[in-house]
Amino acid sequence: MTLDRRHFLAGTAALSAGAAFGLRTSPAFAAQKLTGVTYLPPSYADLAYGSQGFVDYVNKNAPDAVEIDFYDSGRLLSADEQLPALRAGTIDFMFHTTSYITRSLPILGVMGLPGVVGPLYDNPDRLKRGAPLFELINSELNKQGLTVLSLGGGIMEPEYIWSVGDPGIRDLDAIEGKKVRVVSFEATKAIEDFGGASVRIPSSELYLALQRGTVDAAVANISTINGRSIQEQVKQVLKVPVTAFAIGIFVQTDRWNAMSDEVKSAMIDGAKWFDENSAKVANQDYFDKQYWPKFKEGGLEVIDPDQAMLDRFAEVSVNVRDAWVSEVGGDVGKKAIALAMGEAG
Repeated sequence: MTLDRRHFLAGTAALSAGAAFGLRTSPAFAAQKLTGVTYLPPSYADLAYGSQGFVDYVNKNAPDAVEIDFYDSGRLLSADEQLPALRAGTIDFMFHTTSYITRSLPILGVMGLPGVVGPLYDNPDRLKRGAPLFELINSELNKQGLTVLSLGGGIMEPEYIWSVGDPGIRDLDAIEGKKVRVVSFEATKAIEDFGGASVRIPSSELYLALQRGTVDAAVANISTINGRSIQEQVKQVLKVPVTAFAIGIFVQTDRWNAMSDEVKSAMIDGAKWFDENSAKVANQDYFDKQYWPKFKEGGLEVIDPDQAMLDRFAEVSVNVRDAWVSEVGGDVGKKAIALAMGEAG
């Protein structure tokens, strides 16, 4: 029988309870079946490269230990449903963009803080498996019963300010009075600090919002620009790193600990591959080598900020960082920012 979303949500809760305690309905020698999900579609080839690659790596290299059933494009669970399903035990693991779940898992917000994402993007090793920042994030997630196997080896290229019109947003002062599309809490606060009006618009509606003048600009990752053909609407991009995200592989800690050594070993090997390839391939092979050259050839004006502009942005956005530190706890928040900035070991 083909597993569809309705049967999955209706029928797996009871089965997952047995799995959590190590009960099996299949012979002991059979590979353990694990269900993984992502809401990202394969059409986002840059972001989907790592998740599909992880699944293929594990299925190919450990067929006797693990068999992964993988559902992309929200076919099994929507983006909003993934984290509750993971916690309920109805899926075994999920890929998720960190910016989407920072309200539920605030420690992940360190990867989207204005003034922090630039240095973190320039130093991806700070988020590698085993790095002090990665371990700190994991220790905080463990308090909520979750474990992250990898954060993709770094954040994706930061989200910049893409604007329509002439002159558009060419410096920080030009943000004042503009309607700017945002998604994350961190981006919302940053835009408002410079006098802009933040408007939450999903990427699927962004093209028309820019075309109709609903918003004057958008804070977005270049993957969204390319995936939604936003380069047809915007005239310039101000490359101030407003916010950012990583893509992580998340599991429920209790279920992870209950897995056999063979299964965990196979998953860890896959996570190591993901760590080495996910962010790196997206940032270099797709963004740097394909998207930016194509956009520039199409007439997009790229405005690189000078150090004074970057310093001013970081200074004005300090309240966003302070609010986040208060949310996660002073000692943890300050340590995480210091590790992200390379100021502590």
